Amino acid sequence: MRAVKHASSHRQQGFTLVEVSLVLVVIGLILGAVSIGKDVQRNAEYTKIKQKFVDQWASAYNSHYLRAGVVIGDSQVQPRLMVNGNEYEVVDDLISGRDMTGADEPNAICEGGQAPNMTREEDLILHREMDRHGVRMPPGRAEGFEDRYAYLDTNGNPQELQVCFQWNKPGTAASSGNVMVISGLTPDLARALDQMIDGKADSREGLFRKYDIANDSDGAPGIEWAANNSQAYDADEGSADDTSVNLDEDQVITVVATYKMNQ
Repeated sequence: MRAVKHASSHRQQGFTLVEVSLVLVVIGLILGAVSIGKDVQRNAEYTKIKQKFVDQWASAYNSHYLRAGVVIGDSQVQPRLMVNGNEYEVVDDLISGRDMTGADEPNAICEGGQAPNMTREEDLILHREMDRHGVRMPPGRAEGFEDRYAYLDTNGNPQELQVCFQWNKPGTAASSGNVMVISGLTPDLARALDQMIDGKADSREGLFRKYDIANDSDGAPGIEWAANNSQAYDADEGSADDTSVNLDEDQVITVVATYKMNQ
């Protein structure tokens, strides 16, 4: 009887402190692995966006130049070396005596969006220009929406990228010359693309920049991307007070960037 009572008493004892500690360590490792897994998955998606969308649109732009001898929308017989240069007001500029800094840029080549001077004067103008010269476009979101790319932001809500091409006159904030304008970027995605393209996330320097930040010639350090993924879609990207307005169900704030083309 004594042996039975002793065994029963032993079985009723709880977990030791060491056992509880081991369980907590295992739980911590599992949670850490899940968190790391999400970051790895997100970085893989950002890399995919660069390789399958941004890079392929830059390649399509260059293919157009090789086939047509001019950039998108430029005149083949009277080239201006600018996107949509066929619509540039040459005569008006000569009569007024203005240089390119004072002249108005031609409208962007796109289907509408968030770039500074985008237009919808004619539907599918980017699609038309590529098809007219037999240039294969990236698959994008679907047929007829090759300029779009859908992805999920860090809150799991859908976002949509859009590309456009335009010529920025000398003195324009950010990049002048021919650029690809990319709208619908969450701040994390913009930083990741900047890091992959320029080697560091600097919104003012390099080929990939935030579209409304002017370049600096005084040797001053660059500027960080102001917005962050803790801000909601309608937040003020330049205000630190808006970093707490993002709820789990909110869509993350987006920014617009320019990617300098080599032609």
